[in-house]
Amino acid sequence: MRFISELKDGSRIQDVYLCKHRQSAVTKNGKNYENVILQDKTGQLDAKIWDPTSDAIHEFEALDYIYVAGTVSMFNGSPQASLKQVRKADPGEYVPADYLPVTKYNRKAMYNELMALAGSVKNPYLSQLLRSFFVEDKAFMQIFYGHSAAKTVHHSFVGGLLEHTLSVTRMCDYMAAHYPAINRDLLITCAMLHDIGKVRELSAFPVNEYTDDGQLLGHIMIGAEMVHDHIKAIEGFPEMLEIQIKHCILAHHGEYEFGSPKKPAIIEALALNLADNADAKLETMSEVLESGADGDAWLGWNRFFDSNLRRTEVE
Repeated sequence: MRFISELKDGSRIQDVYLCKHRQSAVTKNGKNYENVILQDKTGQLDAKIWDPTSDAIHEFEALDYIYVAGTVSMFNGSPQASLKQVRKADPGEYVPADYLPVTKYNRKAMYNELMALAGSVKNPYLSQLLRSFFVEDKAFMQIFYGHSAAKTVHHSFVGGLLEHTLSVTRMCDYMAAHYPAINRDLLITCAMLHDIGKVRELSAFPVNEYTDDGQLLGHIMIGAEMVHDHIKAIEGFPEMLEIQIKHCILAHHGEYEFGSPKKPAIIEALALNLADNADAKLETMSEVLESGADGDAWLGWNRFFDSNLRRTEVE
């Protein structure tokens, strides 16, 4: 198949893609059309069906695998497809694995490294808490292992939550080695737990949309509740230690305007916020660089960074 990352201005498409989203709309002139988002493992493509009543447009729904034919052109600096033919794909016309974005790293290796970091935590209560999630809770791990870390902005792929969690924990391990005031056991524990609420905030692939819990509570609140529930099963767990863990989770977005219920009040919460923010932004920038057309120095305005982004040149 021809993957979305290969499509450019003027490309013709005649292939099967996952219909991630479909919505009816009306032009300024009162003409009906369809907004469609196509997806494969390399990304997503905005598409339009300008003549939805055409005999070449057959019935399909969001999350169907669909055969499409049309052309790609540039609109506001991004590729957009105009679809002339659409039908539901038949079994055997597609391989589902081709349509789910997946981490480029080995998930088993990442999990083993994360467990090695967990094993370095000496505090018996924190060690037991980590084991209760990442070793003993099989249902949680089955979801965590393949979950995304976001709907769109960063690590929005299978294994993204594991990749992000490991990256943040690595950064926190580095910080703890350089700043003696940091309690390493506490910081490593909080780094591993900071985004666990995302297993309930977002649904599994291929949907990867906000759940009712995600819309009403958000992963920060959900994560703090999950930690509290696991701690209840650990006899003698110190009350202040639980409070500090939950504070780090509640404060890991750093600022109220970024959805953080609290601002960091202890050094471990500050370190976690810096590590989480750094990994999210650097991964987002990396994904922008990877998605840009080869040879283009300037990549266009990015709303996340509020800047016109450019590739680095090294002589």
